[in-house]
Amino acid sequence: MKQKVNAKNTIGLVIFVALLAFCVYVLFNGITVGIYDIGKVGDHMHYGLDLTGGVNVVMQAESTDGSAITSDKMTSTVAALKNRVDSLGVSEATVTQQGDNRIRVQIPSIQDQQEALDMIGKTAQLQFKDPSGNVILTGDHVSSAKAVSQKNSSGVEEYVVSLKFDEEGTKLFADATKKYLNQTISIVLDDETISAPTVNATITNGEAVIEGMKNSDEAGKLANLISGGSLPVKLSAVEVTTIGPTLGANSLNQSIYASGIGVLAVLIFMLVFYRGLGVIADLALIIYVMLDLILMVVMNVTLTLPGIAGMILSVGMAVDANVIIFERIKEEAREGGRSLLSSVNAGFKNAMRTIIDSNVTTLIAGFVLFFMGSGSAQGFAVTLVVGIILSMLTAIVFTKQIIKLVLGAHLVDSAAFYGV
Repeated sequence: MKQKVNAKNTIGLVIFVALLAFCVYVLFNGITVGIYDIGKVGDHMHYGLDLTGGVNVVMQAESTDGSAITSDKMTSTVAALKNRVDSLGVSEATVTQQGDNRIRVQIPSIQDQQEALDMIGKTAQLQFKDPSGNVILTGDHVSSAKAVSQKNSSGVEEYVVSLKFDEEGTKLFADATKKYLNQTISIVLDDETISAPTVNATITNGEAVIEGMKNSDEAGKLANLISGGSLPVKLSAVEVTTIGPTLGANSLNQSIYASGIGVLAVLIFMLVFYRGLGVIADLALIIYVMLDLILMVVMNVTLTLPGIAGMILSVGMAVDANVIIFERIKEEAREGGRSLLSSVNAGFKNAMRTIIDSNVTTLIAGFVLFFMGSGSAQGFAVTLVVGIILSMLTAIVFTKQIIKLVLGAHLVDSAAFYGV
């Protein structure tokens, strides 16, 4: 016998669906409310080299003093390159060691190969030399380097690089400027003299200025190179490849299109095979996709083609959990003669162990990929692991609560409608 419609649960269901639809719209289209502008999720996502285009460079290390290339030198070089790339403000660049003497640097959103090589190829060995060519101090004594503008003696605005020395550097520079008063102290970068100012007074405040910069860009690049630190080895490019912005954009568009088709196919499958329960599973799946995308942004995950594959695979895992639960619900309803709500509770309870077992084994594989792999393998592992954990949450928590809300509203009490 059909039960009376529960107004409270019905209103709650309507509000839930309306709120979900609003969140989906905001997530994929953005919204502006007064002074607040919430952009669509795609604008906040970080994309990898294969989706945005950029430069991929493989550098081979060579010793600067004839000594062997040790693992410590390679580790120091990788760290220095990471600092250098980060200080240049390049988004989502990756620096990884390959083999004993090679380093791969991937820089998204840059198409100029020479610009990339200039960024990472310089050893940036800064030296201050006395009039006889002896080294007074090096870039290791520089604590900070900034590009600033100032007026020269003629009153003309010019860009310079302002340096600050550490405690030891301050003392060395003070002694040198006192000793070589009215003489020149050369500032040398990678064996090339970039400035040779005349010492007019003893400098004791631990600061120096590199002049002769053509513009703010040149001053900024030099400051960033110095801030990033010098490299203990010389690097030469052995492989340089460029992914154009058009190719990257096409890859991104095709990935979004393929993801959309995959999610839509899953939604239709659940709807056809599980009817009313399929509708509920689709609502939970939409929540899952939203939360997954938001987490990718919050966690600053760099999305690549393998990463998108991991996200799509986790969608399948989310549906797999719902399939297990729904089949258990069907078994309980057919064998036990229970009410639909009792069958739902028993179905969720009996499906838990199977769901946990199947997801834990996949999680183990994901963690192994993350900790043992590198590059795109790690990107795939991150999206897969996050997706699996989130899919378990939505399948077990959200799906169950939505089913109870729908059943509690008594809009449709037919077991056939729910595919049971």
